[in-house]
Amino acid sequence: MKRHTILLLGLLGWPALASNPHAEFIEGPITTGPEATAQCLTCHEQHAKDFMQSSHWTWSLQQELPGRTVDRGKKNVINNFCVAVSGNEPRCTSCHAGYGWEDNQFDFTDTAKVDCLVCHDTTGTYVKDPAGAGAPLAKVNLLRVAQNVGEPVRDNCGSCHFYGGGGDGVKHGDLDSSMGYPDRQTDVHMDVDGLDFQCQACHETPNHQISGQAMGVSPGGQNHFGCENCHDAAPHDNAKLDSHTASVACQTCHIPFFARNEPTKLTWDWSTAGQDKPETKDEHGRKTYQRKKGDFTWGVMVEPEYAWYNGNGDAYVAGDKMNPEQVTKLAFPLGDISDPSAKIYPFKVHRGEQIYDAEHRVFITPKVWGEGGYWKTFDWDQASRLGMAANAEMQKLGLSYSGKHGFAPTEMWWRINHMVSPKEDALGCMDCHGSGDRLDWKALGYDGDPMKQGGRKTD
Repeated sequence: MKRHTILLLGLLGWPALASNPHAEFIEGPITTGPEATAQCLTCHEQHAKDFMQSSHWTWSLQQELPGRTVDRGKKNVINNFCVAVSGNEPRCTSCHAGYGWEDNQFDFTDTAKVDCLVCHDTTGTYVKDPAGAGAPLAKVNLLRVAQNVGEPVRDNCGSCHFYGGGGDGVKHGDLDSSMGYPDRQTDVHMDVDGLDFQCQACHETPNHQISGQAMGVSPGGQNHFGCENCHDAAPHDNAKLDSHTASVACQTCHIPFFARNEPTKLTWDWSTAGQDKPETKDEHGRKTYQRKKGDFTWGVMVEPEYAWYNGNGDAYVAGDKMNPEQVTKLAFPLGDISDPSAKIYPFKVHRGEQIYDAEHRVFITPKVWGEGGYWKTFDWDQASRLGMAANAEMQKLGLSYSGKHGFAPTEMWWRINHMVSPKEDALGCMDCHGSGDRLDWKALGYDGDPMKQGGRKTD
């Protein structure tokens, strides 16, 4: 979709396009999600089949990591939030666009399990049960929702993407509830009184294949797009500024802060979970200690961290050997100052301390939710044994819990793309150069400030 089309849609008010009532086609009663889907399929079976080819359905993607090809996605990634889906499915899969994913036997070929309503509800009343394996809450009027489906709006996407990691703004940092109806200072593209872009203005959806991939789950994915989809390669009418675009991503200057309104989680220390001490909160009202989860820190108006990124990433994969004395990067960007395809990008880096098998030297995927889970028993040995037994990837590798565990440091890098500031609030020259300290030039591979020392040289 080109810039002039997007601007026109924004001026017309995209949410109005979501109105597409189906009352004349959908008949009641409808008491379950699959009953609604059955009626959708009478006209939209091919749409469902197309959607089932997407990583939003499979929660997995074949991707290239350095030296290997892997099938990796939400269903088998190890993260440093709630760690893993395996063994915790009914809780984690409440954000799956399907119904009934209760364990590793879920049938990904069954079109009747597709949840059409979570993306196409226009009433604002469709809510999933937070521990229902994708089922809607019993109080939802499914007939009303099904009769009033239409184009998605930000809150449809946000019902999962704003709340990933267990709460509002926890995971991404640049996606939270404030993005449902943002003002200009929060995001200049999605500003409800301005362009009012919906997510699919940039994340185009041909045949239900949604463009864009998060580094946390798909660091090797190549379904990328960027600012240049709409903006010229030299957009500033200023030669000095435009020369930066060869080495500096647009986001670096135009997203000076993330978590502008809602706090985002910056650290999670599982090693302190289980202690018999009071739960605490910070000045934002966010919990800084929970017995079942450990210690956290949060941030608002957070300055990103910066790294070279060439469009490829690497990741820890279940079963990889790790060194508990070193920080393990669970997902991270590739590229450096000598790579001509790399640019400096902004990132949120989430740091954790998480459980690993002290004998096998692999990260454990504990069962934290449900019967026998850590949040009920506060027993790491039992949670580790059950979680590893439920993990199909670990079983293929012949890995089970050895009975010995410890906690080790990890990082996850999340690229920042949203919360784009108005141009007058973009970083200025002296934020990074001169006495500015926004960028750590030495860490990026420069001898010093390139305004004084000279820029990078690539072959």
